[in-house]
Amino acid sequence: MADPIVITRSISIDPGEIEETFVRSAGPGGQNVNKVSSAVQLRFNLMASPNIPEAMKRRVATLAGRRLTKDGILIIAANSHRDQPMNRADALERLVGLLVAGAYAPKARVATRPTLASKQRRLEGKAIRSVTKRHRSVKPDVD
Repeated sequence: MADPIVITRSISIDPGEIEETFVRSAGPGGQNVNKVSSAVQLRFNLMASPNIPEAMKRRVATLAGRRLTKDGILIIAANSHRDQPMNRADALERLVGLLVAGAYAPKARVATRPTLASKQRRLEGKAIRSVTKRHRSVKPDVD
């Protein structure tokens, strides 16, 4: 049995949950592209995975966007390399990156107010700019 794929210290997924399909790739490769299935379609059933908490599933679903099907299956396609093992590694790395990004809740934004000094600097800058523009509109005396 293969080692589990570590997402965080407390969360890992079983490699058996990941299904890989190899397809012919578009792009560079010449004649090789027509006869070798080097592109990888990685499928991971996010919603059915027992190792991922519900809150994390919701965050990953939001991050995945169109890569997540209605059935809750996450599909990652990798075809940037000419070599099948490199595409497999790329797809797996992107899956782990997506899961790691969804593993942690985003920090809540704390509303802040501008300081008095920053307000004064902004108003001084506006005054200088105003004078500059006012001088542009003044027509010189033609005598």
